[in-house]
Amino acid sequence: MRAAPPPLAGGAPGADALRPLLGAVLDALRAGAEERGGPLPAGGPEAVARRTAALGAVLPETGTGPDEALRTLVRALAAGAADPADPLCAAHLHTPPLALAAAADLAASALNPSMDSWDQAPAASALETEVTAALAAEVFPDAPRPDALVTTGGTESNQLALLLARERHTGEGPLRTVVGANAHHSFRRAAWLLGLPAPVVVPTPRGTLDPEALDAALTATPGPLLVAATAGTTDEGLVDPLPALADVCAAHGADLHADAAYGGPLLFSRTHRRLLDGLDRARTVTVDLHKLGWQPAAAGLLAVRDTADLTPLAHTADYLNADDDTDAGLPDLLGRSPRTTRRPDVLKAAVTLRALGRTGLGALVDTCMDLAQDLADRIEKTPALDLRARPTLTTVLFRPHADDTAVAAIRRTLLTDGRAVLGRARADGRLWLKATLLNPHATPGDLDQLITLVEGSAHR
Repeated sequence: MRAAPPPLAGGAPGADALRPLLGAVLDALRAGAEERGGPLPAGGPEAVARRTAALGAVLPETGTGPDEALRTLVRALAAGAADPADPLCAAHLHTPPLALAAAADLAASALNPSMDSWDQAPAASALETEVTAALAAEVFPDAPRPDALVTTGGTESNQLALLLARERHTGEGPLRTVVGANAHHSFRRAAWLLGLPAPVVVPTPRGTLDPEALDAALTATPGPLLVAATAGTTDEGLVDPLPALADVCAAHGADLHADAAYGGPLLFSRTHRRLLDGLDRARTVTVDLHKLGWQPAAAGLLAVRDTADLTPLAHTADYLNADDDTDAGLPDLLGRSPRTTRRPDVLKAAVTLRALGRTGLGALVDTCMDLAQDLADRIEKTPALDLRARPTLTTVLFRPHADDTAVAAIRRTLLTDGRAVLGRARADGRLWLKATLLNPHATPGDLDQLITLVEGSAHR
């Protein structure tokens, strides 16, 4: 006689099935974090791999049961995590997610709607329509028909922007993309994937795209043209001069795309949204809410000024969006993404937007912006350290008085010891340590500790 299958997460019984399992998960998360005792596990890659291998077979002949599997593997994952909730884990645009967003993500996983046809996701599709409309209106407040698609993040959003631009200019010759040297690497990959010429790269010696240099590049490059500006560079958190770049694009008849994956959520801040002046002059805009939005990945967005620009994504599969179903009023979801099966990632964002509102999100943005300025102040007062520049967003570049080899070694020493996670960036031909401050719970004491660790490693 066959054993009864394990319980499901959905339906009325699903909540009762999940409740004891969640207890095991939460206990394991706490135990793993306490075991780790810092921002990441000590010992480096080999030590982590050994501890993971020691857990035993990943596919045993006889299963160990749900409680043991959850407690063992979740604890191991937490013990071996680079935890962005630790204030000393500050290397990347890798945010500590809000607890309410993670809780909402659990509901999305339990119900498991697939956002490729209405009959798989009735409420989720309606909610996505509302949320994307609201966020598109934040980006393009004066546009009559803005829209937005939910994506997996900046890489997918930037690729979609190039795809839409290519389709808009079909028959006009190959689309040429023009980017600054400060632009995200995804533009090169997107051009390759889409069969487009490699992007024209404009040097950015000052870290941002210069309008005069862009004008010269557009003059020398045959169209059709798409310019990709950046609002929040990966290395330094800098914002290109969007109004001036928009003027240059208009003079050349070039489309403007703004990669605001990092800086886009500044729109929620009354204090700092002025840094995004000119963003609404772009035709398409990338925004990530798993950066300065504190969402579990993935939570990306591609906003378009006019919903008609999304027409090239229209696609028909009879089992998902047959013409007669669409004519009868069932919403057509296939044109909302190049993906088919797609998680309802909109739910966690919807919960966060509703719970915190524009004011609450803006306050989180402001807190992290203030932390970056505070860290810069402290570095300037530390004789043994050099500050690259005052931060624009939440990224701070600094280095001890040492050569590049020593700077790189300091970073790796802190990683191997499990004491701090700092990034690295090149600027002015030199290697800098990078602190990306996305944890609104970080304290002045945490900033001091970060400086002390770097100084101590430099002396070692």
